[in-house]
This record gives sequence, C-alpha cells and structure tokens, in this order.
Amino acid sequence: METQIKQHRWGIRSASYWITFILALGIIFIGVRFILQPQVGAVGYGIPFNNEHDNAYGKIKGIRDIFSGIVLLPLLLKRMQNAAAWVFTMTIVVPLGDFFIVLTTNGPKDMEHLLIHGITAFVMIVNSFLLFKNQTQE
Repeated sequence: METQIKQHRWGIRSASYWITFILALGIIFIGVRFILQPQVGAVGYGIPFNNEHDNAYGKIKGIRDIFSGIVLLPLLLKRMQNAAAWVFTMTIVVPLGDFFIVLTTNGPKDMEHLLIHGITAFVMIVNSFLLFKNQTQE
C-alpha cells in the first residue's frame, strides 16, 4: 500500500496543456493563411494591405506565426511543462504588440480587431499562470 499521493505528469488531462495546444494550432493556421492569402490575413489582423507589394510582409508575418506555434509542439509532445510555460509566456509579447500596432494604426474605434488581439493576450496570460501553477517534476 502506497502512503504517498502519486503526482500525475502534466499532459492531456490538464486544461493548460489543451489551451496551449489549441492556441499553438491556431497561430499555425493564421501563419499558413498569411503565407497562402496575405491579403485575407491582413484584413483579419486589422490592417489591410495598400498594394500587392505588401504581400511580402504578410508572408513574413506568416513565418513568424508558424514558428510561434511550432516551437510549442515538441514541448507539449514531451510534456515539458516548465519549458512550455516559459516559451508560452514569452510569446505573449506577440498579441500585445499586435494590439498596440492596431491601436496606433487604426485608433481606439477599431474595437473588433483590438478585442481579437487583446482577448488573445488575456487568455495567454491566464494560461501562463496555469502553466506555472502546480508544476510537476519533468
């Protein structure tokens, strides 16, 4: 008979695992959309392109977004909670930066896109706390 409570390794039974996984897949999807359809991606971001030459910047953003999602996948697969927590937390700078870019470009009246970036940052901040909370040994 065991006298100690077994600790379950962080993984598929954890809300923070799934939130991280869903957000990683979501940003990969957004990145792929920016590469394949830069104009559509730019409209979704909140700052449409002025001309076709801007498509290159959309593709650059697409690569950044794909990397932001892909970098988390091996950490999730290996159930490396501490590493995932740190990487995920550092990536919060992206939606915060996006929020301020939309705010300074479109102003406070573009509530739709400000909410998209702002809510994303908020969810990521909450999930970051969950990732760091009650960490198990890796």
